[in-house]
Amino acid sequence: MKIGIVCYPTFGGSGVLATELGKALAEKGHEIHFITYQQPVRLNGFHTNIFYHEVRVPTYPLFDYPPYELALASTMVDVILNHDLDLIHAHYAIPHASAAYTAKQIVKQKTGRSVPVITTLHGTDITLVGRDKTYEPVVTFSINESDAITAVSENLRVETFKHFDIIKEIEVIHNFVDVHRFNKEAVAAFRQVIAPNNEKIIIHASNFRKIKRIDHVMEIFKNIHDALPAKLLMVGDGPERPLAEDLTRQYGLESDVRFLGKQEQMEELLAVSDVFLLPSEYESFGLAALEAMAASTVVISTDAGGLGEINIHGVTGYTSPVGDVAKMSKNAIELLQDETKLKAFKQNALKEAKLFDIHHIIPKYEKLYRRFCRTGDC
Repeated sequence: MKIGIVCYPTFGGSGVLATELGKALAEKGHEIHFITYQQPVRLNGFHTNIFYHEVRVPTYPLFDYPPYELALASTMVDVILNHDLDLIHAHYAIPHASAAYTAKQIVKQKTGRSVPVITTLHGTDITLVGRDKTYEPVVTFSINESDAITAVSENLRVETFKHFDIIKEIEVIHNFVDVHRFNKEAVAAFRQVIAPNNEKIIIHASNFRKIKRIDHVMEIFKNIHDALPAKLLMVGDGPERPLAEDLTRQYGLESDVRFLGKQEQMEELLAVSDVFLLPSEYESFGLAALEAMAASTVVISTDAGGLGEINIHGVTGYTSPVGDVAKMSKNAIELLQDETKLKAFKQNALKEAKLFDIHHIIPKYEKLYRRFCRTGDC
């Protein structure tokens, strides 16, 4: 099939999922066309079945804000017509689903063909941005006008029905992970560089927004550090990074916390880590946690959103109520002080991650796509 994928090209979960999905589909022989304003961060290397189309937004003095959604819709029309796409898969409702609807109507007017639009809901497009009264009517309309709707977790499906007047069914197709990529042997020399005295290695990775509760990451690590020798790797960047750096200095942890910025190759870092901290206020799924589990790293998280669907309390790690820093700290410390239990939890984490392996999830998307085939042999 010829599939157009519309997504954000950044390090966020929706962009990562969309890019990895496109790459996996291309490996299976599908022709994939990425449509976005810059090349996705995980779209590296050449593949004969992958094409990238940049959305260019002209600037005019008339506009205070460049009309990206219109430029996106126009680019979609161009790609659909010139490459004869079978369908558009829009990741993240705003503005991709609404732009896809506009493109669909233009193509229908020009050719008489109705190009199917599949919309995948990822999280904050529903739980945060979409609920804003400024956007809610458009989000609701765009979702209902989609030919098929998917959500990355059961929690997100429930939240969507709860807060929007959705009249169509939403199918849950969970986020996935390439277990083969993340299940790597820890490089002893690399771990030695980070923890020269065999300290435990704690890791956090996110976009450092308020919803990630970065202050709680720092507080939990301080409690861990008070109880046993430990190092913290802070991966990513965002508005809360200055707060994290300031707390590092306040707690006197400068020599034991490393800020690594954005990292594309997370597997090497996760392989040498013992515990992944994710005290988020909300996670629609928790892709970062799943990647950690695929690397046999134990997850200490909140029970918010879809995290409980992957991080099984008392098995792969521990979940706690949002804001319960004391409980998360206690769970992490007790686990890190018990090598036998830590090893068992790491094995459990990998076993659970395998249930979400890319090879189990991609066929579900292919089955969905086949519902909209123009020919009987796709």
